[in-house]
Amino acid sequence: MGYIRLHPVWRGPNVFKPILLVLTVATPVIADPITTGPRPLYLIDLLEPGLLKNKLMSCANDPVKRTNFSIGHRGAPMQFPEHTVESNVAASRMGAGILECDVTFTSDKQLVCRHAQNDLHTTTDILATNLAAKCTVGFTSAEHDGRANAECRTSDITLAEFKALTGKMDAANVKALTIKEYMDGTAGWRTDLYAADGGELMTHAESITLFKSLGTKFMPELKSAAVKMPYDGFTQEDYAQKMIDEYKSANIPASDVWAQSFNLDDILYWIKNEPEFGKQAVYLDGSFRASGWNSNNPDTWVHQMNDLKAMGVNYLAPPIWVLLKLEDGNIVPSEYAVKAREAGLKIITWTMERSGPLQSGGGWYYQSIRDVINSDGMMYQVIDVLAQDVGVTGIFSDWPATVSYYASCMGLE
Repeated sequence: MGYIRLHPVWRGPNVFKPILLVLTVATPVIADPITTGPRPLYLIDLLEPGLLKNKLMSCANDPVKRTNFSIGHRGAPMQFPEHTVESNVAASRMGAGILECDVTFTSDKQLVCRHAQNDLHTTTDILATNLAAKCTVGFTSAEHDGRANAECRTSDITLAEFKALTGKMDAANVKALTIKEYMDGTAGWRTDLYAADGGELMTHAESITLFKSLGTKFMPELKSAAVKMPYDGFTQEDYAQKMIDEYKSANIPASDVWAQSFNLDDILYWIKNEPEFGKQAVYLDGSFRASGWNSNNPDTWVHQMNDLKAMGVNYLAPPIWVLLKLEDGNIVPSEYAVKAREAGLKIITWTMERSGPLQSGGGWYYQSIRDVINSDGMMYQVIDVLAQDVGVTGIFSDWPATVSYYASCMGLE
């Protein structure tokens, strides 16, 4: 049996692009060394003096180990085009033990990795290709109504057409007058440095092959369709089953897969029809969107924790801010977090390193604790509370090195 892994291939001066090669000899995969670069220590330098800073600094010369606590959110999209080969290789090299493919489908009902079915106009070069003519909404410049716009869906094109596209940093300049300007909107705290050659898009099946070759585990998310379901006879149940079937076809054990969805019905489908996969199905709880919802008032919750557990749900995944609150100026677990743990639910959370600089409160992901968030160094304080006090089993990150360093230093699996 051969093994698949990534090798750098010369593409010109100072440019290497990884490609997949199949080795014909039965030698084991040799994992790339795990390196976290300067960012973790940079963030630790910004921490206030104390026990946490001392502990994290004490690990500065220790090797970082791969850990399931560190989950690559779309790979490593803080600096690499999301859901591309390059982004996921980078995440693996930073110690992420689990990688994510957000799963949607093309017009010929093939599963591919994209954060949303309708994000091709911001995450790929489709608008600069002939396939732009197939987009649900073509490009209109800001001169028409003050805001540039487009909408391109994976369901607008076939799998072959999807594979002809190139990934770019997820961004759009809404003030653009031209397509070129529209595609050039990357935030200043991100970079286009690793997108110059573009990123290689993946089918869901290709992501399974890649992640297996990298020695990581799998956390696919079944995305809500932008098209009306059923789609050409393709039902929501067909969609949920097709995603699981691709793991079974690749002989991936269910214990290595955490299938996610914001749709509770998907989770319940897997629990009933694929019970081994259902054991680790992750309910991405989006009920915080409900009017009047309050993470510290159970009377406002859409679901009670014991009810979810009784349905067979074992994993719950809300955003970071839902799990935290301030008490006498200290960051502590929210009532939501406490009740979830009391019900026996395991918790995963999202997303670290997605907010940009934290000097002015940290934005959406830190909204429940914004009054004390005043520097990037506080990321490690937040991670520490999530790990030690809330007891999360994993944290998604747009730059997995930050979480990997913490988990390895603290001895988390």
